[in-house]
Amino acid sequence: MSEYTAPNRSDAGRDVFKGMSKKSKTKDTEKKAPMSIRVGAYGRYQIKSGYVAGVYTARAFPKPPTKARGLIAEATGKTEEAAIAALHSAIDEREVRRSESRRADPRTGTLIPTSEEYVEALNTVNLTRPQRTMVMALAQAEADGLAKVKVAAAGSYKSTTSAKKALASAGRMIVEYLSSETGSKVPATSLDGFASIGFCGDAEHQENPANWILHPELCAAIRIAT
Repeated sequence: MSEYTAPNRSDAGRDVFKGMSKKSKTKDTEKKAPMSIRVGAYGRYQIKSGYVAGVYTARAFPKPPTKARGLIAEATGKTEEAAIAALHSAIDEREVRRSESRRADPRTGTLIPTSEEYVEALNTVNLTRPQRTMVMALAQAEADGLAKVKVAAAGSYKSTTSAKKALASAGRMIVEYLSSETGSKVPATSLDGFASIGFCGDAEHQENPANWILHPELCAAIRIAT
């Protein structure tokens, strides 16, 4: 199956069919002609469009492979091309709204994704088992966080340095997924992987290292996604 990707909204009115594949629904073929469904992509979303129930309709879904399900956005138009262009605009507006809901971490200035964004990313990115285990352990600890050595032990790492690198890698995968291009001009979050998922708390005493703490948005997302 081939895909199309419109790099920006100015191109949405052109080449919207480029590289799109067709699927035909063949139910009740004796009664009516098969309905052709075009399948393509826009940023990180799969686009399906066609003439549905007498209306040109375009719909966006999570792009496979993913555990996420459900409709992301929908649009109609006088033509299939117009419906796809309208859908691109709806997706771009959705991205802008979500970005405006992000908060800036006062420690680093990093823009923190919303819980909704984290859920979408967690259902798509392929974290390793140690990464998932460490993130789950930190999520259960919530605002208290966990000592670095406990986090490393949860992921079966011998050193906290290796554990932090693995968590930073997980953060980068999430950020890169959420930064996948659509036509919107949403600023990407920082590529500091660790800062994108959590932070190092304040040590109560100099001899006691500070805990690692997940952002509350990610903690909430993990409860939803698992």
